[in-house]
Amino acid sequence: MSVKPDKAYPTEKARILIVGDVMLDRYWFGNVGRISPEAPVPVVHVTRTEERPGGAANVARNCVALGAEAQLLSVIGDDEAGARLSELIDSSRVKANLHTDASMSTTVKLRVVGRQQQLLRIDFETPPSSEVLASKLADFEAALPECNAVILSDYGKGGLAHISTMIDLAKSAGKRVLVDPKGDDYSRYRGAGLVTPNLSELREVVGSWKDEDDLEARARKLIAELELDGLLLTRSEQGMTLFDRQGAMHVPAQAREVYDVSGAGDTVIASVAVMLAAGATLAEAVRIANRAAGIVVGKLGTAVVTREELFG
Repeated sequence: MSVKPDKAYPTEKARILIVGDVMLDRYWFGNVGRISPEAPVPVVHVTRTEERPGGAANVARNCVALGAEAQLLSVIGDDEAGARLSELIDSSRVKANLHTDASMSTTVKLRVVGRQQQLLRIDFETPPSSEVLASKLADFEAALPECNAVILSDYGKGGLAHISTMIDLAKSAGKRVLVDPKGDDYSRYRGAGLVTPNLSELREVVGSWKDEDDLEARARKLIAELELDGLLLTRSEQGMTLFDRQGAMHVPAQAREVYDVSGAGDTVIASVAVMLAAGATLAEAVRIANRAAGIVVGKLGTAVVTREELFG
């Protein structure tokens, strides 16, 4: 059973700056009635389509849905997908500063869904140019005074080439920094407040562990090496575990039907950042984020959790 938080935090006080890779999530829904005569694959008769902001844009949408003010800084291509993504972000009440780079294509993830199951995903992407990323860094520094927490949403698409500098700038400005990591080199996240890997992402960095004690030892070693405040491990149906230099706190998953886990990490990091900015302790912010994750996996695709769903 899903447990409500003891306190409804004043999320309207939260001002979150989100920087990272944005993408356009496209969904083609249809019916599957036969197998193709050309290859052993299902034939999908598309009956409707949807488009949603993804990546860091979905993180920003989640912040807004929870009642916070969100400012998004990212890069898009000078193309149809970029224009559409910009429209969707504007309509979601996110304050966006989107640099346009004519040399890149806006990242698009196209998902084909039949019989309520994802059958195929097709990705279109190219990295942004260094010139655009350098100008984004100046905008990041200018935006820092207006926020009380920073989320760096790394999807490995090239939009966070200067992430180490961003962390240093945010720390110097006294802002809490949360990172959704990617890849096997976490040295670039040195000095961040909290990193939020999932199981496979953490295993890629610290190797496989034999039991919970071994996992905690590896997590705490990484925290010490990178001078982090903590590490929040999202564990799917096993819930979440918060590691810091003192120990570990495990939060079991809340029982709920799982429909789609895509975008759940966006909801988790957005929820933690908003609750911290609204005055929650880290432990309470993690518990609330765990509830939010339990809600969002019951929705299709890159979805959001509202303040009313969380505290109502």
